Formats: sequence, structure tokens, C-alpha cells
Amino acid sequence: MRITPNAYDSSLVNQLNQLSAQQYTIQNQVSTGLSVQAPSDNPEAMENTLDYQAQNAAQTQYSSNIATLQSRATSVYSVLQSLQTITSRAGEIATSAGNATNSQSDLNNYADEVNQLINQVVNAANTKDPSTGQYLFGGTVSSTAPFTTTTDANGDVTAVAYNGNSSVNQAQIGAGMTATADIPGSNTGSTGAHGLITDSQSGADLISHLISLRNDLTAGNTTAVTNTDSANLQKDENNVAYQVANNGVVQSQLTTAATFATNSSQSLNKMISNSSSANLVQVMMQLSQTQNAYQAALQSGVKIMQLSILNYL
Repeated sequence: MRITPNAYDSSLVNQLNQLSAQQYTIQNQVSTGLSVQAPSDNPEAMENTLDYQAQNAAQTQYSSNIATLQSRATSVYSVLQSLQTITSRAGEIATSAGNATNSQSDLNNYADEVNQLINQVVNAANTKDPSTGQYLFGGTVSSTAPFTTTTDANGDVTAVAYNGNSSVNQAQIGAGMTATADIPGSNTGSTGAHGLITDSQSGADLISHLISLRNDLTAGNTTAVTNTDSANLQKDENNVAYQVANNGVVQSQLTTAATFATNSSQSLNKMISNSSSANLVQVMMQLSQTQNAYQAALQSGVKIMQLSILNYL
């Protein structure tokens, strides 16, 4: 059977195109260091790479969430430290005021100091997160001040209203794991997160208890100070101590989660690299072989074309 020159030409062109495409692919692998750049290169490796990249993106998001929570937890802790100082001092005042040797003038001085403590508590409870500008203790209501006060003609606080809720925002810090650094300012229910200022579960009601202490001091009612106010303030001090301990647990959890997320991300990056990176020694050998094959095909083509022309002549 006679093979026409056109058949040789078509076969040669196809072969040169294939070899040229191979050269381009291998040169790309050399320049990028990646062996997998399209699904057709290695479907299984591409599937693995995309899966690893998706997992890595999730770890990156977890790390971001953790960093945000850590910053918020630090801000909350700073407020808790202030409240610990305030509750401790309020307890000292209640104990000292119960001494029978105190004059009404002494009790009035204590009452003035308690007024200052009340204002400090309100200011602390209305603290904003410095990184976001959101209020820390309004539950999931973070755009308005959690606490508003009613004052008398002297400017003394006589009542306080809570404008937030008892819910807290949760953020994902790992696969199937969530955490929160938030504390609601008040929780008058029997379940859920303990409230910072008012909490039915512990009997805490810091601002109201301080108002009662001040009023009893002003009235000279040392019996109420000793028998009622001291016990109530102890509940407030215990509640703040609980919040401090819980904040410590949260910060420890976040530190562990951050380490895990970082290690996971590093492992996934290595897996992505192993799955998609090219073996440069092997790729360079393939490139050399492909280039040699391309040159050989060209030379063969030239000879065939020369023979074809001679046959024609």
C-alpha cells in the first residue's frame, strides 16, 4: 500500500503539536515549581490539592476568629480586674462601716466613696472593645451602651437600666468547635451565661447592691449594712471572681486552639506542596527528552519532505 506525502505531513504536524504542548507544560512546571496546574495534569493530585486548600482556608479563618476572640478576652479581663478592685473595696467599706465607733460623718464619707464606686462600675460596664468600637457587655446588642442610669438632683445614681440581652456571640475556632469571650451585662434568667453586673444564678446585682449600701450608710442604718449589704456584696465579689476564672479558661482554650490551627495550617501547606510540587530533577529530564524528541521529529520531517520532493521530480 502506498502512503501519500499528505499522510506524512498530517502525522508530522500532529506529532510536533503534541511535543510542543508537552514542552510548554513541562517548561511551566519548571518555572512555577508546580506539577499540577490543571485537573487534566493529574486529576487525583488536583482533587487532593483542592481539598487541602479548602481545609487550609478554613484553618486561616479559624486563626482569624481566634485572634479576634483573644483581643476581646484581653479587653474583658482588664474590666474584670477593675471590678475586682471595686467589689473588694465595697466589701471593706461595708465591714468598716459596721463598727459602732463610726460617726454619721464617717458613714457619710463612706457613702460618698460608694457613690464614686457606683460611677466606676457603670463606666466599666459600658466599656467598648478598642479594636472594634463595640460595647463589650451588651450581649449581642453591641452598638448601644448596655447600661443607662437615673440620677437624683445631686447627680447620684438612683437606678440603672440594662439595654442589652443575655445572649453571647459564638465564633468557630475549629472543626465543630465554637467559643466566646463575651459576658452579658445582665442575665435575670435561670440558664445561660452568667451576667457580669446582674446575675440571678449567683444572686449578684452589683450596682443595685452598691446603691443600697450607699443609702443605708447615708441613713445611718449600720444594721442593714452589716446584715444585708455585706452578704449581698459578697455575692457580687464571688460573681466577679467566677468571671475572672472563666475568662482565664477561655484564654487558655484560645491559646490551645491557636497553636492547633497554626500547626494544622503548616501541615496542610506541606501536603499541598507535596501534592502539587514538581520534582525538578525529574521534570528537567522530561524536558530534555521532549526537546530531543521534538528536534528528532523536525529532522525526520525534513528528510521526508526532501524525499517527497525528489519523488515528485
